[in-house]
Amino acid sequence: MSTTPSATAPVTPSAAAGRGTPATAPRGRTGPPPGLLLAVISLCTAVTVANIYLAAPLLGLIARGFGVPAAGVSWITALSQLGYAIGLLSFAPLGDTANRRRLIAVLSVVTAAAMTVAGLAPGLPALGAALLVAGATTVIPQLLVPLVAERAPAARRGLHVAAVVAGLFTGIVAARVAGGLAGQAYGWRAVLVGSAVLTVLIGSVTAALLPPERREVSGALLTRIGRGVAQVPGMLLSSADLRRACLRQGGLFGVWSALWTAVVLLLTGAPYHFSTATAGLFGLFGLVSAMVSPLAGGLIDRFGSDRVVSAAYVLALLSVPFFRLGGHQLWALCVAAVLVHAGLVCGQVANQTRALTSTGSPATANTAYMVAAFFAGALASALTGPVYAHWGWPGVCALALVWLAAGRFVPHGRTRG
Repeated sequence: MSTTPSATAPVTPSAAAGRGTPATAPRGRTGPPPGLLLAVISLCTAVTVANIYLAAPLLGLIARGFGVPAAGVSWITALSQLGYAIGLLSFAPLGDTANRRRLIAVLSVVTAAAMTVAGLAPGLPALGAALLVAGATTVIPQLLVPLVAERAPAARRGLHVAAVVAGLFTGIVAARVAGGLAGQAYGWRAVLVGSAVLTVLIGSVTAALLPPERREVSGALLTRIGRGVAQVPGMLLSSADLRRACLRQGGLFGVWSALWTAVVLLLTGAPYHFSTATAGLFGLFGLVSAMVSPLAGGLIDRFGSDRVVSAAYVLALLSVPFFRLGGHQLWALCVAAVLVHAGLVCGQVANQTRALTSTGSPATANTAYMVAAFFAGALASALTGPVYAHWGWPGVCALALVWLAAGRFVPHGRTRG
């Protein structure tokens, strides 16, 4: 998701001009070596995307810190995802018109400030508000991926974009594994403040190394944000293919969010009683995503996106009974983790391919797609806490089945006009 994380379609100068978007400065050979710049961008992507998922492995520690039941803090992860959806809708379209060096620098500082406030929060409301802001400004990966695609040599564009996408998956895994280990050793507050320091450092370095851009910007920032937001509803209404992609991925991402949020509560409570650090190691199953992604791309080229989406839903459906059995059998939980990650990534690649080719404005379509997916994930995460508190682990598995059915069978209608 990815992060879950994703790559947007390359935007050529001619295509940008066709949409009325100012072109970037001519490509030159000044500045850092391309390999160094790509490595820094990949690292920046990993560090920044980790902020969205960092609270998940710390839920047990946060609950104990505030003296509340573990199930009573799961909504914290939902706010991070909801914030990211808001940020995608507000800031991602600015990547076509704003000076990305300045925008990335500002977003890095704001994200770091929000994570610092979260680390010092005196109560859950303040923590939730700070994570909401941090999620909203953690859209830097969606500004960097198109830049890499634009400037990469045509023969190596796929490799360059893949490097950044690998950074996305690495950031998600690192948030769950390293976040859990560091939280166990130093406490959840130190982890959030440490992430703030890393964010502002790597964000500032990345902004300084990015190539300069000369863009004619028209209108105030809020006006440009408003224009970008206003385009999304009309595009969703006019394209059934885009609506289908949003619904299908919303179902898959919601299942992943619900189960993965509750897994932390399950592993740190009965019957496993793992430490936060040990539970965080379970996030290593996220590496399945990095291995499945290129395979899914090849399958789409050969069989089409519809078949791959169907396969993704089969994998996710198969994971649910294993998750249910995993309430008492650790081996089943491991099998379920592999299946749900494979299904999520197959669906992500296939559904995003459909979204990006569904209209003549791939950037706006991608914004609509990502917002829909993360909104579905945030809603599923928000429901997970109450469901877990009232019905336990079996209730969460039932919620996952309901989410799968909604994503698969809710009608998407026909293309308008």
